[in-house]
Amino acid sequence: MYKLECDVAIVGGGPAGLSAAVAAKKEGAQKVLVIERDESIGGILQQCIHPGFGLTYFKEELTGPEYAGRFADEAIELGVEFFLNSMVLEVNEEKKTILCVNKDYGMTEVKAKSILLAMGCRERTRANIMIPGARPAGIYTAGSAQRLVNRQNEMVGKRVVILGSGDIGMIMARRMTLEGAKVLAVIELMDCLAGLTRNKVQCLDDFGIPLYLAHTITKIDGYQRVTGVTFAEVDENKKPIKETEQYIECDTVLLSVGLIPENELTRKAQIEISRITNGPVVNQYMETSAEGIFASGNVVHVNDLVDNVSAESMKAGKFAAQYAMGTLPKEQKRIVSQTGDNVRYLCPQQISDSGENEKVSLYFRVLHPDTKVTLRALAGEKVLAAKKVLRVNPGEMEHIDFNTGDIDGNQVTVEVVKED
Repeated sequence: MYKLECDVAIVGGGPAGLSAAVAAKKEGAQKVLVIERDESIGGILQQCIHPGFGLTYFKEELTGPEYAGRFADEAIELGVEFFLNSMVLEVNEEKKTILCVNKDYGMTEVKAKSILLAMGCRERTRANIMIPGARPAGIYTAGSAQRLVNRQNEMVGKRVVILGSGDIGMIMARRMTLEGAKVLAVIELMDCLAGLTRNKVQCLDDFGIPLYLAHTITKIDGYQRVTGVTFAEVDENKKPIKETEQYIECDTVLLSVGLIPENELTRKAQIEISRITNGPVVNQYMETSAEGIFASGNVVHVNDLVDNVSAESMKAGKFAAQYAMGTLPKEQKRIVSQTGDNVRYLCPQQISDSGENEKVSLYFRVLHPDTKVTLRALAGEKVLAAKKVLRVNPGEMEHIDFNTGDIDGNQVTVEVVKED
């Protein structure tokens, strides 16, 4: 068996893995190794040729490949090493080893002082949501259609219906329109947008593409190829209302119905998983329940912006390097992050109090849209932080900052309350 050793081993060479690698090297880790199953680094951003990336992190507008390229260039310059064409099969917490199979070296064992999981996420498929009807050609996830069109120069259809108002779906509505297809409708089960408002404006409104909120596809027709879909309004229990059914003739259906953190390796390593995010439970250092194993990016929770993925992963890379060097702060007390009114989940789910007065940022999504609200972090009755925002939406990430030195007790609650 081929064997490698390093200080920090990172599983995944997408935006999370690259930014974590950069941070780990800057923190002082001598040997940082990125293990990537693809033949090139960059991850999903390689197929995201549209602009809109980097507005927060780089303060300028970049395409996906340009954004990934910035981190890739910096990682290479800093001396990060890459092990490409390598599929990771197992992560061993006790031994701090990664077992993978490589195109050139076969079975390979990587031994590291710390491990960082950055595998990203995958799309929900038709099988996940169980749409009734035939099983013809012409049904794609939005991401697979994006790869075919942007990287393989293959057009997937001419008359398109998109189920789900996720960001990839809305972006593909614009992309398909620019390529000459007719996007007939974007259909969303929820009564609010699943993606960013800016994508609705730039990708749907600007091109006159109709959006049907609180609707779903009830049947797909077609034998060899999709010929049409039936869709209907849903009630408060998300059940289709039969009398509201409409029919659209089309040859293609794109599914943008949510993302799932890629956590088979995490589960196999018996790392604690959040039932809400389907990602590992982490503390503010992005360390999982397995000591010395860290995680960041969409493998932890699905982010709205890649800029947020990078910022989170820079923290994870920094602390993974500190663990490898023996300088990570030791936990004296564990504090639990608790969801309050109109908060779906919090990340990190735990805070490791080392006795130092550290700044902590809790990221979260709301359960339902609202306007003129206050975000509050509480320790019992004590307000740790509060800020007013004009609007909140489930499709957009929120965060609130406070200091660990201000926390009394073992629990912090975050809530979103309507202003009087």
